[in-house]
Amino acid sequence: MATYAIGDLQGCFGSLQELLGEIGFNESADRLWLVGDLVNRGPQSLEILRFVKSLGDRAVSVLGNHDLHLLMIAEGRARQHRKDTLGAILAAPDRDELLTWLRGLPLMHSDGEYTMVHAGLLPSWDVDQALDLARETEHVLQGSDWRGLMAQMYGNQPDHWEEALSGYDRLRVIINAMTRLRICTADGRMEFSHKGAIEDVPAGYMPWFAVPGRKSAKSTLICGHWSAIGLLAETNLLALDSGCLWGRRLSAVRLEDRRIYQVTCPKLAD
Repeated sequence: MATYAIGDLQGCFGSLQELLGEIGFNESADRLWLVGDLVNRGPQSLEILRFVKSLGDRAVSVLGNHDLHLLMIAEGRARQHRKDTLGAILAAPDRDELLTWLRGLPLMHSDGEYTMVHAGLLPSWDVDQALDLARETEHVLQGSDWRGLMAQMYGNQPDHWEEALSGYDRLRVIINAMTRLRICTADGRMEFSHKGAIEDVPAGYMPWFAVPGRKSAKSTLICGHWSAIGLLAETNLLALDSGCLWGRRLSAVRLEDRRIYQVTCPKLAD
């Protein structure tokens, strides 16, 4: 049995199938860890959702910002963007079943030495605290007040964590960090407009994983979200969004020995 962590799919079902063939994925024995952003921008988001759901406990995915965007659109809390490709899901006969399943996915997953989150963790959070905060947020997202959270989820403020935060402000910071974070200040103030290369990060900011003294650094974090930096495989970081959607590569790492597998992807977005 092997566990394969795979980068952002964003509706690239053909590339996923090619990668699973490359690694010799055994559906009856192996497991997949998916870093989120299962959907959007690629052409086969519906097929991705149906396939991952069909795997049951053989696959675990965390929620990404595009996954949450789909839920927001379905609830009338956001508009589709010009390059969104979510129409097939919204029109599907199993739409409600798929959206309920998607809403039930975690924000974080941890097992042994590895912890997975879509975007990142704030430097003041160790893994145990972050897991507690993820469970706190999931409880609301999967509970009776989930529509209330949908109504309040979007926004860039507050831009930093304070334990005293409460209500939707508290949940928004947690969601933004775990699904949108790329860069922050040394004291954890987030900035969301930068999507480019590390060398172009604005003055005063740094990649979240490069903050000195980051409390989650004792674990190996698996993430995606930042396609501009490509695949990074370091001692305590596996950043797996290698830009499949943009015609680069879809990447997987076998966690037992950190062997990397990649396939070249067709360009599907501008």
